[in-house]
Amino acid sequence: MSILAYNGGVVIAMKGKDCVAIAADRRLGVRGQLICTSFDRIFEMGPKLYLGLPGLATDTATVAQRLKFRMNLYELRENRKIKPKTFSAVVSNLLYERRFGPYFVEPVIAGLDPKTNEPYICNMDLIGCPNEPEDFVVCGTCVEQAYGMCESLWEPNLEPDDLFETISQALVNAFDRDALSGWGGVVYIIEKDKVTVKELKTRMD
Repeated sequence: MSILAYNGGVVIAMKGKDCVAIAADRRLGVRGQLICTSFDRIFEMGPKLYLGLPGLATDTATVAQRLKFRMNLYELRENRKIKPKTFSAVVSNLLYERRFGPYFVEPVIAGLDPKTNEPYICNMDLIGCPNEPEDFVVCGTCVEQAYGMCESLWEPNLEPDDLFETISQALVNAFDRDALSGWGGVVYIIEKDKVTVKELKTRMD
């Protein structure tokens, strides 16, 4: 088994019309053993910027703290909010610095540009190679199932409510077919004037 799948978990991000969504499951386990059902994989990095970190749970906590520190330094030095694309470069640099002893996380970044409100999504492998598609990104233990669901359900220019429905269906149907992720989910819908957080209650078996 890959060390990335040791604790389980899945994160999905999707673009909509002037909005973006990021969703994750809540399960923390050790292989097949369940530890808790309220584990956070999504972290707020700014008013319109969120980071998902599926992978090894200890590295998830470490990387989130280190990125928050680097982002605070950037904003103090530059005296402005960080752009999602700039933040993805910060994440990539942090991971590539540790390429010979990497953090076992696959980051997913979702946000809106602070000035133009243009949606941005990105994911990376564990040494920081970025992927910036125009539709959706998926990382975690059930990527095959999640990609299949996203390919089937996603459409261009989804409104916030439709985007929530689409990403929720993709997430729930994907992790229902995976023993290492699931046990509820959380969805963040990021719009130019607000962020909506919704919890998904799902089967608990």
